[in-house]
Amino acid sequence: MNLFKLPFLLKLALAVVSIIGLGYLVKLGQSILAPFFLAFLMAMLFLPVANFLEKKLRFPRSISTIISVTILLVILTGLIFFFGSQISSFSRDVPQLSKQFNLVFHNLQAWVSKTFNVKIDEQLDYLDQGLSKLLSSSGIILGFTLGVFSSSLGFLAFFILFFIFILNYRRILNNFIVNVFNEKHKESVQEVVSEVRIMTKRYIIGLCLQIVIVSVLTTTVLTILGVKYAILLGVLTGLLNVIPYIGICISLLISCFIAFATGTVSTCIYVAIGYVIVHIIDGNIVLPFVVGSKVKINALFSFIGILLGEHLWGISGMFLCIPAIAIIKIIFERVEGLKPWGNLLGEDHKPHKKKKTYKISKNITLKEMD
Repeated sequence: MNLFKLPFLLKLALAVVSIIGLGYLVKLGQSILAPFFLAFLMAMLFLPVANFLEKKLRFPRSISTIISVTILLVILTGLIFFFGSQISSFSRDVPQLSKQFNLVFHNLQAWVSKTFNVKIDEQLDYLDQGLSKLLSSSGIILGFTLGVFSSSLGFLAFFILFFIFILNYRRILNNFIVNVFNEKHKESVQEVVSEVRIMTKRYIIGLCLQIVIVSVLTTTVLTILGVKYAILLGVLTGLLNVIPYIGICISLLISCFIAFATGTVSTCIYVAIGYVIVHIIDGNIVLPFVVGSKVKINALFSFIGILLGEHLWGISGMFLCIPAIAIIKIIFERVEGLKPWGNLLGEDHKPHKKKKTYKISKNITLKEMD
């Protein structure tokens, strides 16, 4: 049966049912699929390293995989040590932050009392009731904290294992994807797989470079403004910037709070202006030239992807949704019949203006732009 000859409504119904079924399976397999997809992205990032070790240095595949995993673990350990040391240093300023917060809270209480005629004693009663409910559920909070910690360890363990398997058995996986299709389509499928692998590798490398550039720019701005923990806030901004629009706003709020707690109100304003400048540079210079405009996702589907990613996989889904959409866009643009969907996910490109030619004489022409 030729699917292209089916009625439009039937094809639409099949597409909707397929999307719902895939979404349910993705939600059901969150604990496995989330670390697998992250491991796939990191494997694409470390693929040049593994190929260099195998082709140039003649290392066996198992040795190149072990070396790649060792490099990855060193990087992860460095990040954990960095954030741990920065948070430890940050904890020493908690009393100052608490003092500043109490001052702002008392000013807010006075404003509420004056504006809404609610006495401060009544406000404190409301807070006491809320605190008592919070403390009564401390067992639930403790269980939730332990659950998050254990799930993070499980996620990390699955991520490392999947990373090893994907790098070590990448030739088998590639052959399976090619051979699962009909013989007459093998050559075109191999071309699509190769293009997707190359574009995905370039995209992930560009994304990592974007994180580094945004981190350096933000750290420089915060250091010039004299904001404490500029390096920590800069690296955090670079990582959160992977989440379009929402990530930069979250990091802006955190930086403004730290600047207000350790500085002045004017510093907060300067920090906000600095973040706007960094975001403009990132969106107009870094993203097109480093990440590449060919895999740039438009704002509408970026936002929809973030919402779906958070709904399906939580916080990890918010970080992984944009690379997933970029890979889907790459595949759609290279598969006949799916190109309109790939164009739908991308940015709007202005059509090239045609030149009009006006004859002035037999041998002279005048070209003008529309």
